[in-house]
Amino acid sequence: MNLVTSCCKLLSRSRGVVAVVLLLCAAAAYARTAQSAQSTSAGQGTISVETALVVLPVRVTGADGDFVSGLAQERFRVYEDGRRQPIALFRQEDTPVTVGLVVDHSRSMGPKLSGVAAAVSAFAQSSNPDDEMFVVDFSDNVSVELPGGKPFTSNPQELAQAVSAVSARGMTALYDAVAEGLNHLQLGRWDKKALIIVSDGGDNASGRKYADILELSRRSQAVIYAIGLVGAPEEENPGVLRRLSKDTGGLAFFPAQGESISDISARIAHDLREQYTLGFTPEKRNDDSFRKIHVEVTAPGLGKLQVRTRSGYSAAALKRPVAGASKGQS
Repeated sequence: MNLVTSCCKLLSRSRGVVAVVLLLCAAAAYARTAQSAQSTSAGQGTISVETALVVLPVRVTGADGDFVSGLAQERFRVYEDGRRQPIALFRQEDTPVTVGLVVDHSRSMGPKLSGVAAAVSAFAQSSNPDDEMFVVDFSDNVSVELPGGKPFTSNPQELAQAVSAVSARGMTALYDAVAEGLNHLQLGRWDKKALIIVSDGGDNASGRKYADILELSRRSQAVIYAIGLVGAPEEENPGVLRRLSKDTGGLAFFPAQGESISDISARIAHDLREQYTLGFTPEKRNDDSFRKIHVEVTAPGLGKLQVRTRSGYSAAALKRPVAGASKGQS
């Protein structure tokens, strides 16, 4: 009442200040309302929302194996478990990627690590300048290695240094290293995520099994590439690298003697840059099952086209909360 009485007295003194007085009264009332709302909000806490966009890196090639660019969105059809899904995201430009390089440092890799460091540097130099990258070194133990403890870098020299910083020793904890790489990818800011495994063997030291890694890869929506180097035959398991790569929409390479690892890593970098990015919001279902994905492309006059993308994803990935998000945001 004191505020209203004061306003009335001012109004009676001068008609010329009516607008100013009304503005001050309104501001005071708004401040009280805002303070009350803020107190209520503070009592409720932060509201979390869930991500629900499935992002698909899609590579389209012609009969010659070359990338087919310039296709419009209406040329693509996306199916989840056989049901067509509306495309909510479509990009055909070279978009940045969050990339993890998982490098085997087991004892048998000793003579090859200098070549691997050069290959990692070649990959970075062929990548999008805005890509963010990291290195996971592994033998018996697994560690994320970058100078200064930073989570990501775009510097080719820093990546090569991270590979060279650890000496070759011990056995091979491949599955544990892939799990670490998939988890670290989630700290990145880009929608597109990829993991590149460089190894000469199978796994003889992990606590995790292949089924664990397959489930993690399906939840992460990451594309996995592999460069399988020739090692001791009793330790090799090329089938694992092939399956992980195929299931996630990537490729596995097994260079012949004398074939350059740097050339292969540069090819992977170009593969990541020559892709379409599609996204869709899946139907809500009360289960965390694996959902199969199929992408079709129709382009009359271009002959038979090959389409490569993920085979599917785990619905559990859609239930990851976005920390700090406010109501009404996505």
